[in-house]
Amino acid sequence: MAANVPYYPRAMGPAWTAASKQFPVLLLTGPRQVGKTTLLEHLAAEGRRYVTLDAPLVRELARRDPALFLQRYQPPVIIDEIQYAPELLPYIKMAVDTSRVPGSFWLTGSQQFRMMQGVSETLAGRIGILNLLGFSSRERARGVLDVPPFLPTDERLRQREASSRTLMLRELYQEIWLGSFPALVAGPIHDRDLFYSSYVQTYLERDVRDLAQVGAEASFLRFVKACAARTAQLLNYSELARDAGVSSNTARHWLSILQASFQVVLVPPFHSNVSKRLVKRPKLYFLDTGLCAYLTEWTSPETLEAGAMSGAILETYVLSELLKSWWHLGLHPHLYYFRDKDGLEVDFVFAQDQRIYPVEVKKTASPRADDLRGFRALAKAGVPVGPGAILCLCQELLPLTSDVQAVPIGLL
Repeated sequence: MAANVPYYPRAMGPAWTAASKQFPVLLLTGPRQVGKTTLLEHLAAEGRRYVTLDAPLVRELARRDPALFLQRYQPPVIIDEIQYAPELLPYIKMAVDTSRVPGSFWLTGSQQFRMMQGVSETLAGRIGILNLLGFSSRERARGVLDVPPFLPTDERLRQREASSRTLMLRELYQEIWLGSFPALVAGPIHDRDLFYSSYVQTYLERDVRDLAQVGAEASFLRFVKACAARTAQLLNYSELARDAGVSSNTARHWLSILQASFQVVLVPPFHSNVSKRLVKRPKLYFLDTGLCAYLTEWTSPETLEAGAMSGAILETYVLSELLKSWWHLGLHPHLYYFRDKDGLEVDFVFAQDQRIYPVEVKKTASPRADDLRGFRALAKAGVPVGPGAILCLCQELLPLTSDVQAVPIGLL
């Protein structure tokens, strides 16, 4: 990030620092341009070197002579985009097995396929892995970050409420439409469309070609746009394949590429042995709402808010914020959705300590009793149900029943 752009603190700072005192190798994964390098350079103590494998000559040295590379770039070191030189991993293993100094190697990566396979095979037991996405709502507002991950218990909600902000409809959809990439939120880039067109082109030319031989880039881009149009919907490979003009197997492979490069996430269905009537397909979500809105060609926050995707994009935004509240603290939630064959649904279900916690998303400032039908269906699933929440545009915490509250989206 440019020197004259102020640094926006990230919630992950304390979690990364703590992990660096335990593991000799740390890996920070996430999409391109979400601030991975900026965060690590900010956290690095004086004397930690930085090297990026984006540079062709450096990458060639790392691949051709990993031992010489590590002699030149000795720990403590940050190695950016480690997926470009998996040949380094066995040599990093030998180095840390010799010294066992915590925090010796800080790695970043924008792809999961080969990188994660190499990490799991080579550095098992020696590496801590954390995931970073774009700015959370709290991070972009430069608000209080020392809060627990979101869970709709009274204690957690009160802890987050003390530092929440009021988020009105227009401001909310402006945030959704712009997206969470630091270059757009914090500057220096002000042309949103140019940023996303460049991002998509870079993604197609680098990540996609590196992950798989996608010969028809135009078909792949159609596939990406079809996924964006179906954010917050049940995954249907046949429809995606039809819209992109490819086979169902190709659609499955291409979706795995989108997952591996942190563009989409699949939320699995909640399963219960008690009920045979539950829907079993996952739901598809884009991880950045700005990119999703760009791909689906919404030209302003106002048209997005008034358009057909208004509810789905809001649900996508909430899913991203929920994940950030956990991932940016180095934690991973057990997060699902619930839907039965009658169409009764709960958008998100957290599972923790043998209890489930339902969360529904509604584009309303006044939730009604009807909005709780999915909660009542979930209660029949045979698992103890804890407190629940309806995330909506109300301006303060309001009890709807003895165990469900209306929760302002600004509390996220």
